[in-house]
Amino acid sequence: MIKTFRGILSSLAESRIRLSTKKGKIGYRVVKFQIMTEDPFNAGTVEHVMKIYKLSQTTINDSVDFSDGNLLGVATWHETDDLDESGYGDIIFDQEIFNQDVFITHSEVFGSKRCNYYLELEVMPLTDNAAAVSTLRDIRTTENTP
Repeated sequence: MIKTFRGILSSLAESRIRLSTKKGKIGYRVVKFQIMTEDPFNAGTVEHVMKIYKLSQTTINDSVDFSDGNLLGVATWHETDDLDESGYGDIIFDQEIFNQDVFITHSEVFGSKRCNYYLELEVMPLTDNAAAVSTLRDIRTTENTP
């Protein structure tokens, strides 16, 4: 089964996607993460960076660190008045299974344009052991985060 979420975020904002359950026996995996500026082809120069995290972020910026164990995926949108120089990209760590809420952050490098997001998650049942492992991994990652 696939669950979808969509929304729009201002620059330097975060959105919480509520997924957690009492027993944690439902797992999720990111299948698709796409973004689009709110005013395509009329935006001037914009550079959006949106990221999916397992934890709420105290700092929201346009830096990307693949060594961050809480990062689940990144999408970028770059547009200029010269559309030949525009582009889109995304990277999803699709082998990561989680059973807690996730957080989407947005940073727009040149100003304050808003950006849309579309997120698809694969939903899967977890055994008691898999749910415990996923929850413990999330707790361990939380404790090791500076």
